[in-house]
Amino acid sequence: MLHIDHHTKSTIHRTIEKLRQSYMTPIGDLSLTGWITKEPVPFEDRLQGEKKELKPGDSWGQLWDCGWFHITGQVPQEGAGKKIVLLIDINGEGNIYDEHLCPIRGITNVSSTFERSLGEPTKKVYHFLDKSQGNEAIDLWMETGCNDLFGSYCKEGTIEQAQIAVCHDDMRQLYYDFEVLRNLLDVLEKNSARYHEVFRSLKRAAYALNPLNDETVKQARQILKESLDKQGGDPSLSISAIGHAHIDLAWLWPIRETKRKGARTFSTVMGLMDRYPDYVFGASQPQLFQWMKEDYPQLYDKMKSRIEEGRFEVQGGMWVESDTNVPSGESLVRQLLYGKAYFREEFNKDMKVLWLPDVFGYSGALPQILKKSGIDYFMTIKLSWSEVNKFPHHTFNWEGIDGTSVLAHMPPEGTYNSSATPKAVKDAEHNFRDKGVSDECLMLYGIGDGGGGPGAEHLERLQRMKNLSGIAPVKQEPAIDFFERLKKYQQDYATWKGELYLEKHQGTYTTSAKSKWFNRKMELALGQLEYLFTLVQQDAVSYDQQTIETLWKEVLLYQFHDILPGSSIKRVYDESIARYALCYKQVMDMIDDTLDVLQKDIQTEDLVEPYLMMNPTSYTRSEWVTIGEHHHHVTVPPYGYKIIDNQKVLNQPECAMQGDSSFIENDCVKVEFNEAGAISRIYDKQHHQEVIEGTGNQLTLYHDHGDAWDISMDYPAYVEQVLQPDHTTVEVGATYVKATQTYSFGDSKMTQDIVLHAGSSRIDFITDMSWHESNKMLRVAFPTTIQTNQATCDIQFGHIKRSNDNNTTWEGAQFEICAQKWVDLSHATYGVALMNDSKYGYAVNGSTLDLDLIRSTNYPGKDMDKGQHQFTYALYPHAGDTFQGGVNQEAYALNVPLVIKPCDPSQGTLAMEQSFIQSDNPQIVIETIKRAENGDGIIVRMYESAGGSATGNITCHIPHSQVQEVNLMEESMDKACIIEEGKIKLTFQPFEIKTLHLY
Repeated sequence: MLHIDHHTKSTIHRTIEKLRQSYMTPIGDLSLTGWITKEPVPFEDRLQGEKKELKPGDSWGQLWDCGWFHITGQVPQEGAGKKIVLLIDINGEGNIYDEHLCPIRGITNVSSTFERSLGEPTKKVYHFLDKSQGNEAIDLWMETGCNDLFGSYCKEGTIEQAQIAVCHDDMRQLYYDFEVLRNLLDVLEKNSARYHEVFRSLKRAAYALNPLNDETVKQARQILKESLDKQGGDPSLSISAIGHAHIDLAWLWPIRETKRKGARTFSTVMGLMDRYPDYVFGASQPQLFQWMKEDYPQLYDKMKSRIEEGRFEVQGGMWVESDTNVPSGESLVRQLLYGKAYFREEFNKDMKVLWLPDVFGYSGALPQILKKSGIDYFMTIKLSWSEVNKFPHHTFNWEGIDGTSVLAHMPPEGTYNSSATPKAVKDAEHNFRDKGVSDECLMLYGIGDGGGGPGAEHLERLQRMKNLSGIAPVKQEPAIDFFERLKKYQQDYATWKGELYLEKHQGTYTTSAKSKWFNRKMELALGQLEYLFTLVQQDAVSYDQQTIETLWKEVLLYQFHDILPGSSIKRVYDESIARYALCYKQVMDMIDDTLDVLQKDIQTEDLVEPYLMMNPTSYTRSEWVTIGEHHHHVTVPPYGYKIIDNQKVLNQPECAMQGDSSFIENDCVKVEFNEAGAISRIYDKQHHQEVIEGTGNQLTLYHDHGDAWDISMDYPAYVEQVLQPDHTTVEVGATYVKATQTYSFGDSKMTQDIVLHAGSSRIDFITDMSWHESNKMLRVAFPTTIQTNQATCDIQFGHIKRSNDNNTTWEGAQFEICAQKWVDLSHATYGVALMNDSKYGYAVNGSTLDLDLIRSTNYPGKDMDKGQHQFTYALYPHAGDTFQGGVNQEAYALNVPLVIKPCDPSQGTLAMEQSFIQSDNPQIVIETIKRAENGDGIIVRMYESAGGSATGNITCHIPHSQVQEVNLMEESMDKACIIEEGKIKLTFQPFEIKTLHLY
């Protein structure tokens, strides 16, 4: 019997393969003429490229070449009365256009590198005529790219197929009948009656197809109909399926190709919706929609029509599917502010779901940001990728660091590229960890990552699986409908508190150091610009609010989860870093322009050499500044300025700055060097504390066996070199002392200034590096004297406590952690923080603070980060815990230096010292000051920073008459603000974000 079953299964398999090869019958050839260019050109310029007459076997281009193909031919007379299709495979991607120059069908190649276990990625069939009269002319234009879905160069770009074929629809339908039932066998219990019934039907139908003709096809379909018509009973699990085409805005291809991928994907969706009335498709990322609007307006109009109909769901709310570890809190707010606004203005849709299927871990600040942006639900796939521990839930309440919760769901199949087969359904049911609590889950089906989306095969299967006996029923519907039902039982779901840490891809905290440097600088510079813009008349400067929004949106684009994390090809960074540099210069010029306008309003006519000191942070700043030969100790109020006269020095430095090759010292800290030049001691003179135990500033070069995403957990075993300085020189200034050390290692060189400033215990390590290593990683470590079992880590709008022990697999899996500006080890009376101005990857092992400075991988971006780098990290010993020690304040000072600018004498009306807005409670950090999106008044965003309740008064000298609390989308919350004696009185819960609209 087993032999007979095996033999019959082989017969069934051969039958399915025979049907697959037979339902399309080629009857003629197509002629192809291509015009090949290096970059895309519009249709009107299509004949500019190199002309090539092409036939199967010919190579038409190199990787990333583009072209316009003219496809011509004539339907043979033998096609009369039959459905005619065109079979086109160019070993690349293409998009066919109609006579109105609207893209109507995406084409992809058979040899694509897409993972075959998730289905065939191919889209090579173009439906030309439902019923031919014979002899019809074929005259089409197709825009092409010589790359596959994953940016690979396949078969040297040869033309694989260009044919006219007859599609035998009954045979095609029979093929899918066979395929679905054969796949169903693999998930049924072999001793079940259903298994034997389906097996018998397939066996009968296979033997009935002898010979294969129209009559036997009808007989076989009738045989299988009985099995396909058998329905399940009352389901214990129901699956909501939505078509998906995860489109990375850059990854293994440049941004310019993403725009064309979007058009290929969405044009295919539009065509399939005409043929399959149950088809519901969803897509996120307003940036992608905006590109379609700009470059493919006719296609965009079709998309709008389907969105209005309810069959094309816009998803997500964020401007792009952003990384959430590295961007600042304000960046995450802007992702939602601009993303939600776009979908609302374009489609009248209010987004309720954060759609981030492929992002590399999720900040514990997100739930509050989401809830205060009107987002109730969260969807991801990625936690299923964790390598050490299995995340315990698929449907759960996710509670952030402030106690805010959102309802989260992870489709249990564990992919956003579902094949939509019975096996996919069974996998979802088997994996679903909350099936005892919830009786519904999501399925995202289609070809993704490189776009493409569902093919006809997915939709044919789903037609047969609506309520097929043996598997859970599958319904196609928008994801929001699923989530709205899910919330009815929200109180029954488990709660996960804190961040959603992905136990994989920790290398993305460091890879592409230049991207991360520019991202940090742009975030801070845009914040400064927006604050200054609130202080001047809009028509007084050479830019407007739209200019700032455009700049923000470009920064948000580069925060996409395969750009900012460093996991794209080299070309992506060649292009984005060049754009970053231009944008950064533009913002800095705009800041300078605004300060020129502002200083004219300040009374400085009695000064000989006036200088403006601008403090764009929430904290009072007291520090030494040097202008020329003069030194000034200045105290500048929060979000304010102070004018000094450089010819009138009020404070002469009397600082104990000392040093030679063996030590550097100020009034707060002494740093000692051993004979090799390494730091052997750091002593806090104010608090009589030894700061380190062993060698400080340990610079260690490791072999890096990972790629752009991943660092091996055992990297500490692969030490290449512990760096020792080649040379040390010491410079003692009036207000600083500096030890300059040079290093040579491998093919790289580094210069580091170790600087102490008067009156400060912060030790700055200002680094200039020429990095030319391959598969290496450079890290710095400080073995501190602090005994504690938790590290406090700066994240967006607050901080998070993480274990620095290795007691459990959950703790061990977090061998690399992400933080914003600092990580601190503290106990009740003392602590040490390691700060940075552009780094994010930390390791904390016991009492040792470790920072990943740079790593160079060769996949997917070759020679990653080779070149020049400038960055600063700092060690900050302090009394008390994190908050008492002013760690956050010191990190802002490191990242946002005072703006110092010479002034022209002016008869303005503003005083020589002014704070425009400030809080009287240091727990309350004012993070953002900007013009309101509606153009009326200003927005002030702040948060509680210590992790405790707080009451404070906000004093604002920017003109306003009313104050209203709003959410992060700047919508009224109907909360009255208490104002006493001109001060806004506010009460905060731990890590609470508040936003005020002053107008």
